[in-house]
Amino acid sequence: MYYQIAPEVFEKLPATCFGAVAVRGLDNSRTIPELEELLQKNIRDCEAYFADKKPKETADILPYREAFRALGINPNKYLCSIEALLTRIAKGKGFPCINAAVDLGNAISIGHRLPIGAHDIDSLEGGLEVRPARPGDTFVAFGETEEESPDQGEIVYASGRQVRTRRWTWRQSERGKITRETTAILYPIDGFTDVNESEVRAATEEFVTLLRRFFGADVEIETGFVDRDHPRFDFFG
Repeated sequence: MYYQIAPEVFEKLPATCFGAVAVRGLDNSRTIPELEELLQKNIRDCEAYFADKKPKETADILPYREAFRALGINPNKYLCSIEALLTRIAKGKGFPCINAAVDLGNAISIGHRLPIGAHDIDSLEGGLEVRPARPGDTFVAFGETEEESPDQGEIVYASGRQVRTRRWTWRQSERGKITRETTAILYPIDGFTDVNESEVRAATEEFVTLLRRFFGADVEIETGFVDRDHPRFDFFG
């Protein structure tokens, strides 16, 4: 398996970087009260942090809005996933518990104010790439069944011809979503070497600690860091 970033991404976003956490052998069917409490605590802390400011105007979110513009994406029409999540929380709307593995990703995402995805490894075709969309690529929106085609050249997360996230970190697909039956997950963490690399690395380390705490010491975990000089992370080879 691999996680790879295409050269075209670094041409437009030379400072972008990605943490990666791959885990397998987890039991996602259980309810974990301590994890749900962590998620709610991070939500409360986030509400307090944004009490007197809008997420889109902060140093946490502005780099992602600028990156969207560099990719030809209107950040007012298509919000980066972390901006959408933090805006919801800042408005006091909270965020529901979904399942343990998703809740963990959301808790860390909120705590570090970073976009973090979650992809079912067993559904991937060889690996996961961040690359320009190509003719023949298809996307199924979350909760939908009909296929749509991304814009040609649009930066996407893809596995084979299946687009797993449109417009870089805007919206994830129904394909490869994490359910209570999922046992292996790749969590990508998107950031920038000149802005928040330390947060990306800290979030990666926290994943390892919390995966072992909540899912047991026996789960298999591999982590990586991808940037312009190291564009590929191989795992579970």
